[in-house]
Amino acid sequence: MAVCYPTVLLCVYGFFSNLRPSEPFLTAFLLGPDKNLTETQVVNEIYPVWTYSYLLLLFPIFLATDFLRYKPVLVLQATSLVVTYVMLLKAQGMLPMQLLEFFFGLATASDVAYYSYIYSVVEPAQYQRVTGYCRSVTLFGSAAGSLLGQLLLSLAQVPLSRLVVITLASAAVAFLAPWFLPTPKRSLFFHTSPGAEEKQRLNESKSHTEKTDSSDSSQDVPMVPGAAKAGGRSSGLAQVLRILLEDFLQCYRCRPLLAWSLWWALATCGYFQVVNYAQALWENIRPSQDYVIYNGYVETLSTLLGALAALMVGYLPVSWAVWGELALCILSMLMAACVFAMDTLRNIWICYASYVVFRATYMLLITVSTFQIAASLSMQRYALVFGVNTFVALLLQTLLTVVVVDSAGLGLHIFTQFFIYGSYFAVISVVFLLAWLCKLSSRRRSERDALAQSDSPTDSSSIR
Repeated sequence: MAVCYPTVLLCVYGFFSNLRPSEPFLTAFLLGPDKNLTETQVVNEIYPVWTYSYLLLLFPIFLATDFLRYKPVLVLQATSLVVTYVMLLKAQGMLPMQLLEFFFGLATASDVAYYSYIYSVVEPAQYQRVTGYCRSVTLFGSAAGSLLGQLLLSLAQVPLSRLVVITLASAAVAFLAPWFLPTPKRSLFFHTSPGAEEKQRLNESKSHTEKTDSSDSSQDVPMVPGAAKAGGRSSGLAQVLRILLEDFLQCYRCRPLLAWSLWWALATCGYFQVVNYAQALWENIRPSQDYVIYNGYVETLSTLLGALAALMVGYLPVSWAVWGELALCILSMLMAACVFAMDTLRNIWICYASYVVFRATYMLLITVSTFQIAASLSMQRYALVFGVNTFVALLLQTLLTVVVVDSAGLGLHIFTQFFIYGSYFAVISVVFLLAWLCKLSSRRRSERDALAQSDSPTDSSSIR
């Protein structure tokens, strides 16, 4: 019962905070008569603010989440979402919309509190189950919101402003849930309980042993929880930063983990860019002022297929330790082909289909990456490595945004942007093709050396 209560509240919060019927039509709303902004303002001056604020806030929010023990940051996230949609509904002009993107970046950066709160109130043996609940309900909420928005728009001809009102109402419902969550007594880094640490260490070691028996990816990362090094009930900032640095250096010495993390960071950067600016591309191909648009159906289908692809991972008979780099190469090239198709063919139906395949492929691979990385990590290192990977992805995305999207940089047209994004995924594919060829060459050389060593004693004995 003690575990059930916060899990249910988190699921309620996750569902309603992601139930956003207006989300698939945000670009159309900003370009339409309600806001009357230009495409250049929306694409090149407003949307980039989300990327910058997300990057700027991610690490401070990560530390604040652990120091404040999750609940205050969840309340901050819920408040940010309400402020975002109040501003979207009421504010006018480019500057308020840029401020709106800052608040949405704050809400996005605070996701770390949502996904880590549950680990402070349940036992390690239940991590997988409650993580599945929380992640599934957010996907379901996102899909339900997209579908609801499309049905209201297509069947009831509801104005886009009404969809924003419904999204705001959903955010208001979500705002209530975090206030009733219990405040955890411990956290991963700043507030630890020695007894709980010892128990967690034993559970994680047992879990690691099971994973090592069933997975090819668990190799060189020792299972020493970073927080346990603190050795006390509460750790200072300097001590926590030192622990994080030590764990960072130790984790990324593992070559398989480094390879999967590299793909995570590179692909997530490109994925964010494609998803963030897809609506602007669709708007150029099929303007919402002149045609009926079906963005909601596309977002719903891509979310559900992505979730299905993620579920399929556990049933794929693939030795990722052997074929991982080649799979990343082939599927990254598929993602590149989808982006090129969206950019060059300029048919809205092909564009929609390519987007669905692109998102489903990414969700499949990011799930594989998540498992391959997490298989050999304690929960502290799990949070650290995933946080670092996300930070690197955002850093790359910021550089790409500054150069390609922002008016202060090149401020390229949306079709040129997508050509660059397609080329970006093609480069990722080539990188992992070269990695696989190097790995194959190294393995064959090792086999030849082993064969030569095994033959050497036989030859010498026959001479004697």
